[in-house]
Parts: sequence; C-alpha cells; structure tokens
Amino acid sequence: MTTPGANRGLFEVFRQRHLLSLIVRKEVQIRYRGSIFGWLWSYVKPLVQFVVFFVAIGVFLGLNDRVDYFPIYLLSGITVVTFFNEAFSNGTRSLVDNAALIKKIYLPREMFPIASMMIAAVNTVPQIIVVIAISLFFGWAPTFASLGAILLALIIIAVLASGLGLFFGSINVTFRDAQSFVEIIVMVAIWASPVMYEWTQVANVVPEWLFVLYRLNPITAAVELFHYGVWFPLGPDASPLPDVWMYGLIALVTSLIALVIGQLVFRRLEGRFAQDL
Repeated sequence: MTTPGANRGLFEVFRQRHLLSLIVRKEVQIRYRGSIFGWLWSYVKPLVQFVVFFVAIGVFLGLNDRVDYFPIYLLSGITVVTFFNEAFSNGTRSLVDNAALIKKIYLPREMFPIASMMIAAVNTVPQIIVVIAISLFFGWAPTFASLGAILLALIIIAVLASGLGLFFGSINVTFRDAQSFVEIIVMVAIWASPVMYEWTQVANVVPEWLFVLYRLNPITAAVELFHYGVWFPLGPDASPLPDVWMYGLIALVTSLIALVIGQLVFRRLEGRFAQDL
C-alpha cells in the first residue's frame, strides 16, 4: 500500500501517465490555438529550412560541393539539437512556469520536466518526417541498422534532456541564474557537435585525447547516429564517426547517469519548492 502523498519520483509520473498525457496534449493544443493552418506549420518550417540551407549555405557558401547532400546533413543535425534544446530549456523553466499549479494541488513535480521533454518530442516529429521524406526523395532506403540508429539517437536526447531538466529545473526554483546558464549551454550545443561542420574538421585540428572527449559528448553521438541513419545511407563521400555505435551506447549510459543524478537532486530540493516558488 502506498502512503497517501508519497512520491516515488519518476515511477509515480509514469504511474499517473493519464495525467501526464493530459498535460502534454494541453500544451500541444495551446501551441496551435488560434492558428488557421495548425499542424501544417510544423511541416512548412523544416521545408523552408531545407530550401534556405540549400540556397544560402549550400549554393552561396559552396558547401553543397564540399559535403554531399549537405542540406540533409545539416537539417538532420539541427533536428536532433532542436529536440534537445527545446526539451532542456522548457524542462528547466517548467517548475517556475507551473508555480501556481504546484502550490495548489499535489502531483508528482517531476511530471513537469518530463512533460516538457514529451512535448518537445511531439513537436520534433514533423521535422523528422520532413527529413526522412526528403531523404527518400534522394534515394534513402531504410534498414534495421539505420532505423535503430535514429531510434537510439532520439532515446539518448530524451533521457539526457529529462535528466538535465530535472537537475536544472529544481535548482532554478531557488536560483534563477540556472536558467541563464542553461541558455548558454543551449547556445553552444549546436556548435559542440557536428551539425554545421563534419567531424573530420575537428579530428584534424585537435589532439587525440580532446577528440575522444568530443566523441564522449552525448549530443555528438546522437547527432552522428542520426546522420548514420538518414545521411550515410545516401552514399556520401564520407565515413561515419569512428566507433559511432560504441560511443552511442556510452552516450546512453551517460544520459541514464544524468537522469539518476537529476532525480536525486530533484528529490533533495523538492521540499523547498512551495516556499521558493
């Protein structure tokens, strides 16, 4: 028997998954409230991004000649980083944004960072569909390995963003500086991984030990796994990140550790939430 009011952390969140789904559905509906085209915008934006990347960066800056299928390469990486940035940023703000609700009723407070991650995942689905549709047009043929790489990349980002959202979200309740620190991380994230450039450009200029640290970045592993799943099957004149599967598994373990640490810190600071909010 569970003690009334007892919180079992993340287990309690998923035990009350109906409430979690209601929060996610409400936030997604709010995003498109009053919009004539609604979900259509979620598909138009990545298509416009593709055209802009192809013309502005690919044609004008000549990267279409240097990197095969460069717009797909770039859009794939941006899809992963956008998912992380949205889930992480919104997870950090989620407790403060829902202060009135937290102070009025009891529910697992972890629900808000987790809901933020799931909302970001829902918002990322149209962009993934667009990336895959464009890749199919250029001859992409899915395999178990490519689909597995895409799935693993998304799982890494979901777990990592949830853990960091719990960690920084709980700190942000008392110290709002955490939100500014997260904004810096989000700003750097797209440059700390091979999104705007290829991994070989890093390998050519940094010592081996620093390149290993670069590959240990979970976002780097997730981006390259997504590239492995969507971009590499098109046959570009490039090679995958060395040991991409091994570093992908290391990234998954790192993300799980971040989730555990985030939950522990969250539980430690949870008693101050109502007072500090």
